Amino acid sequence: MSDAFDQKFTNQPTLVKTFTNLYCMEIDAQASAENNQMLKSLGIDEGSGTGASFMKEFMGSVPGIDEATSFGEVIKSLDTYKFDLVIFDTAPTGHTLRLLNFPNILDKALLKMIQMKEKFGGMLGQIGGLMGGSATGPAGEDMQKKLFESLDVMKQKIVEVNNQFKDPEKTTFIAVCIPEFLSLYETERLAIELAKFEIDIHNIVINQVCFPEADNPCRKCTARRKMQDKYITQLKEIYDDFHLVINP
Repeated sequence: MSDAFDQKFTNQPTLVKTFTNLYCMEIDAQASAENNQMLKSLGIDEGSGTGASFMKEFMGSVPGIDEATSFGEVIKSLDTYKFDLVIFDTAPTGHTLRLLNFPNILDKALLKMIQMKEKFGGMLGQIGGLMGGSATGPAGEDMQKKLFESLDVMKQKIVEVNNQFKDPEKTTFIAVCIPEFLSLYETERLAIELAKFEIDIHNIVINQVCFPEADNPCRKCTARRKMQDKYITQLKEIYDDFHLVINP
């Protein structure tokens, strides 16, 4: 967004120059993690020493945590700023679907940790011992409890976001594709996956379409448009009940 508007944006909504009703914000997930925003969102005090450091390392290793942190930051600010419409410019398909699947990923992480605890006995307690507490007893147990609680808090936040995504009165998904084979295939995969996640999608923007000038014909442009028309026709057939926008 900073490049598009030639204006620096941060993780706080900033009024776009020359507009009175348009604000932008950019979330840098890595910077959030480095500034311990991830720990704060989990209710962990960054001053709590090695334990906080371990939690930061652990959470950073969970797939999809960067997207989850970004969306968590945005959702947290929505109540403060009473916007009529919020547009999320999401990462490519794979990242977006990974975010939507995040509660399931955390479920698996929790299950694995429970299995580890049962299988290896005092191992997690020994981790607590490495963090300044005893390998057994209250310190080790407290570390285990904190770890499970933190994961559960993060999971609840993402479930809350996902529930909002599933409400068609609040959220719809607009896919943007280009009239080429790979993009058509990716859009179809996205639409199927969003349907599985019960997320409303009935708008597709077909971007980068050539419009050759009739009075100044260009063979390359005409040939490209002919190729694009084949995929535009396929998109119209597949998504006959969708609202399609053809964009130059």
